[in-house]
Amino acid sequence: MSTLIAYASKYGFTKTCAEHLAKKLGDQVELCDLGSNQPDLKKYDKVIIGGSIYAGKIRKPVTRFCSENLKDLAEKKLGLFICGMAKEEDAKKQLEASFPRELLSAAAAAKESLGGECNYDKMNFLEKFIMKKITGSSQSQTHIAEDNITRFASQMK
Repeated sequence: MSTLIAYASKYGFTKTCAEHLAKKLGDQVELCDLGSNQPDLKKYDKVIIGGSIYAGKIRKPVTRFCSENLKDLAEKKLGLFICGMAKEEDAKKQLEASFPRELLSAAAAAKESLGGECNYDKMNFLEKFIMKKITGSSQSQTHIAEDNITRFASQMK
């Protein structure tokens, strides 16, 4: 079975998580950056879609991809993930708000938050200001949720 991991990332952390997930899934996994490519869904048995969360919203290429391919995605074995700094219940709420209900309900075999990164070196002044307010820290932070990635991969196999 072939698997597609389609993602959108602003600074590269979501791509890193998608690569970790691809390694856990094994053979016949293709990665696609939705910010620059649109995959042909007919080639895949399983589709995983993910994106980074900024200001409570998922990246626009993910939203667009889901809405344009809603019918085809509902017919696949589907996984949905987000990357962001929110923890536990807040992350779950963000995930639920990021994808169409049709995909979240019966269609999604796996749903997870795979971790987050707050890298001040990559942010502009306004982003730094907002993130300092949200996190309460001026230190860059990275958290790859390996347990969540492992669980997600297991649910997709």
